[in-house]
Amino acid sequence: MSLAIVHSRAQVGVEAPAVTVEAHLANGLPSLTLVGLPETAVKESKDRVRSAILNAAFEFPSKRITLNLAPADLPKDGGRFDLAIALGILAASGQIPVQSLDEYECLGELALSGAVRPVQGVLPAALAAREAGRTLLVPQANAEEASLASGLKVIAVEHLLQIAAHLNGSAALEPYQAQGLLRQSLPYPDLAEVQGQLAAKRALLVAAAGAHNLLLSGPPGTGKTLLASRLPGLLPPLDESEALQVAAIHSVASHTPLQHWPQRPFRTPHHSASGPALVGGGSRPQPGEITLAHQGVLFLDELPEFDRKVLEVLREPLESGHIVIARARDKVRFPARFQLVAAMNPCPCGYLGDASNRCRCTPEQIQRYRAKLSGPLLDRIDLHLTVARESTALEMPAQDGESTAEAAAKVARARELQLQRQGVANAFLDLPGLRRHCALNETDRHWLENACERLGLSLRAAHRVLKVARTLADLAEQRQISREHLAEALQYRPGMG
Repeated sequence: MSLAIVHSRAQVGVEAPAVTVEAHLANGLPSLTLVGLPETAVKESKDRVRSAILNAAFEFPSKRITLNLAPADLPKDGGRFDLAIALGILAASGQIPVQSLDEYECLGELALSGAVRPVQGVLPAALAAREAGRTLLVPQANAEEASLASGLKVIAVEHLLQIAAHLNGSAALEPYQAQGLLRQSLPYPDLAEVQGQLAAKRALLVAAAGAHNLLLSGPPGTGKTLLASRLPGLLPPLDESEALQVAAIHSVASHTPLQHWPQRPFRTPHHSASGPALVGGGSRPQPGEITLAHQGVLFLDELPEFDRKVLEVLREPLESGHIVIARARDKVRFPARFQLVAAMNPCPCGYLGDASNRCRCTPEQIQRYRAKLSGPLLDRIDLHLTVARESTALEMPAQDGESTAEAAAKVARARELQLQRQGVANAFLDLPGLRRHCALNETDRHWLENACERLGLSLRAAHRVLKVARTLADLAEQRQISREHLAEALQYRPGMG
């Protein structure tokens, strides 16, 4: 009897729990039994592993083989365990030393020829392997992604024979040296390319400085989408922790390797998107658009055209910064700390209030159109702005107003003040932080209370007015919120009365 243990990693959401592959050989009729709650793709690994071992010129044991994927109550899926299973069988049969496997974790799908194919979700596994202090064996195509986990020793392999030679000590593989191929961020579109729209640019600057949600309303062709696409370029660069979170989500969700890193996500789902497409889901829960927009921007164009039930699922993630998908067997938690930017027309035809007087919508049609957006959802959007039509003159200067670099410098300074003062952006202040950092003098407090009462604002909306005013003060590099900041913040709130 022989026993070998190989370390690997499963994929649950954006986490990579440890999985131990135990291979046991015993006398008896030749058979192979795989236990440990394997899904269909894992069960099929028996045939892939058998062919890979034989085609790599190894001996497949003619014994009773039992493979256990522990822990037994964790579902296992995908082809990521093929390599660990093959190494376990080879070690248990004495074709590679058992002791050499203790310091390694391995991921990879095997071709029938013995070649090692790439798998999804390598980066979360790499981060977990780094915490465990082990070396990670990965397919060559995944090596650059795994190397993003700084301090981790990565061994890139292309064939089962390479790994066996390395573990036997006959042809040691050198640790993979990162090529920096992913650290090539694309340039962001320039804010100066947006002609006019000074008020909208100001709102965009405020939204970026305080991580506030933004709703742009106006006729078609006024530049709402153009403005929204400039927001990621205004946001501060991702730090290493945030960048790894973004990359880990992409690693789990995408079937292709990372292309650019670090880059703030800018997700633009179509208004026909379903609830699971937006928040994530499926029998094997996968991240949705709000998770793919984590640490970036979620842009919802034509907001009232989305199904109301779909929009309502945004309410909890906007407050908590995460989404929990519950299934019969387990719950999966995905991060969802995104900045919402939405755009909408003022009426079904889009021309209400436009100088052309083209709107023919009845009050009932307009009311029905706007009723698609619930009050609680609108309450969670800090900045509401009407984008007016600008001049249609075609001969405009190539650079009009502040560039992205200039605006981003102001945003960076405001965010630096916020992090030094409270550790988070203003939009994420809790109630104790709001009382501590957004305190008003007695006169301004009574003035704001009266203004909120006249506008019919809820207490949540009033708190968001305070947060926006705090951001305006930070942009002006002033320690105290003034009446001027409160007045401007109130301009971004629609009256409800």
